Amino acid sequence: MTTREPTSLIPVWARTPTNRRPSKSRRHQLPISTGAMEEADNHRPASSAGRPFFSGLCAAALRRKPIGAHATASGEGLVRQLGVLELVLLGIGASIGAGIFVVTGTVARDAGPGVTISFVIAGAACVLNALCYAELASRFPAVVGGAYLYTYAAFNEITAFLVFTQLMVDYHISAASIARSLASYFIQLLELLPFLKGHIPNWIGHGEEFFGGVVSINILAPVLLILLTAILCYGVNESSAVNTFMTTLKIVIVIVVVIAGVFEVDVSNWSPFMPNGFKSVVTGATVVFFAYVGFDAVANSAEEAKRPQRDLPIGILASLLACVLLYIAVCLVITGMVPYTLLGEDAPLAEAFAAKGLKFVTVLISIGAVAGLTTTLLVGLYVQSRLYLGLGRDGLLPKIFARVHPTRHTPLQSQIWVGCVAAVMAGLFNVHMLSHILSVGTLTGYSVVSACVITLRWNDKAPNRRSLGIMSIWQEGVLCLVIVALCGFVVGLCYRFNYSIAFMVVAFLIAIAGCFALLFRQVYVAPPGFSCPGVPLVPIISVFFNMILFAQLHEEAWYRFVILSLIAVVIYAGYGQYNAAPSTSEQSSMGYQGVPSEAP
Repeated sequence: MTTREPTSLIPVWARTPTNRRPSKSRRHQLPISTGAMEEADNHRPASSAGRPFFSGLCAAALRRKPIGAHATASGEGLVRQLGVLELVLLGIGASIGAGIFVVTGTVARDAGPGVTISFVIAGAACVLNALCYAELASRFPAVVGGAYLYTYAAFNEITAFLVFTQLMVDYHISAASIARSLASYFIQLLELLPFLKGHIPNWIGHGEEFFGGVVSINILAPVLLILLTAILCYGVNESSAVNTFMTTLKIVIVIVVVIAGVFEVDVSNWSPFMPNGFKSVVTGATVVFFAYVGFDAVANSAEEAKRPQRDLPIGILASLLACVLLYIAVCLVITGMVPYTLLGEDAPLAEAFAAKGLKFVTVLISIGAVAGLTTTLLVGLYVQSRLYLGLGRDGLLPKIFARVHPTRHTPLQSQIWVGCVAAVMAGLFNVHMLSHILSVGTLTGYSVVSACVITLRWNDKAPNRRSLGIMSIWQEGVLCLVIVALCGFVVGLCYRFNYSIAFMVVAFLIAIAGCFALLFRQVYVAPPGFSCPGVPLVPIISVFFNMILFAQLHEEAWYRFVILSLIAVVIYAGYGQYNAAPSTSEQSSMGYQGVPSEAP
């Protein structure tokens, strides 16, 4: 039998280990490398018993999750049921939604036909982020967690918790907002039937405002959320089947729409291609950037992928490239069909085809919009529950979030919680008003993930590494990353508010100096599995560009970032630091579900 430690109220990381002969166990365990064990010892803080509150908080906050500790309990983990096709469709399903049916027209009003270049620029920036995600997904293929998990292993516990809170607010608000949009589109689809047109009350699907707009009642949005939550709770096979069908349907509809529109293109509408100059195209890229944010969903499905080390990088990169091609095709078609000045901002695709007299295509577009928003919402709810599952396992949230249904193999409690939060928000509030504070978590997560690729590549024990004396070589590298990020933010501010170009040049030169320090003062090792090319240059460029985009967000989004970070620190100080266990003896003694063999 495996010996068990007595129950103690002292946090696991603070307990003094006892010298006990290890007992033999028949349970098969994956080998943990000596390096991983050394890393666990290095990052496990000393006992905080008797310490002042602040010093104990600092000791807990700076913990890092040892790489060898990423495993799940057999019998209680998720089941590996997603192949490479399902992963690719998962990424596409999370991305192709309102972006292709709405955002294209909004940006085209300013950028003109150059909106195509906007999508190319944004797609190129997302490729850099996707390469970073692909490497880390291949390096941590055993469990869920995504950006939170990577940050926990590369930096420290409190930074990982901050990333989680920023991402969660984005996911909760966007889920409620998408649900209301889906309800509105669904009602519009029903009103194509003559006997229903004009007879459906606003409070059912479009929203009925009360108390000066503070409350906005929508009945259909919570119903749709409950339905999708039930599908996700039932099983990953069922939810994957729904996503596969709906995503395939909308891809087919988009391709049909593009083919039908090609015959209506007038090339004279593409001149001038950039009527308001290149700056409007770059500004458009900052808007459409968020139409690609689907590959994070693939990274969060690590524990349910059949062959994660091979399939996750393929799913991340293939889904992103497919989205880039679809967006470019749609932009070229709609800007070629009608002059960009005549494109609508609410339903540009439908209005473009209606102007050409192709009413039957507008019906297809409505169906495609419903399918697109459905898959985006489905995948968003899926990702949220897996993130809650990861934090519940690590003790940063109550253990109820760590429970997995023994037969359905889904995080039932986490999924129900996510669905209820979204349903309440979608049913009672006009969350579209909060859209200007969104995307903070997404950009934060992308920036930190890119930085994680760099820090996890460092070889701390290289003989030719020399500290400057003031700080360790690791601290020096982190400082350089922070400097690069801040310089990117300053460049973005200079661009946004038309400050003197001298400030932009100075910030850019400082960023280059930080880049050189990271390039020549650090020693990098090749990771197992997929390897992001051009490290550290590609991740550095990714961080820099993400921070330029961060500077383009609404000022209220910046306030939200600061306020939410302070709230997260308070929650962590009151709960997380006492309950988190990044590398417990319990984890290391579990029978591991492990990573399946990559052999065919």
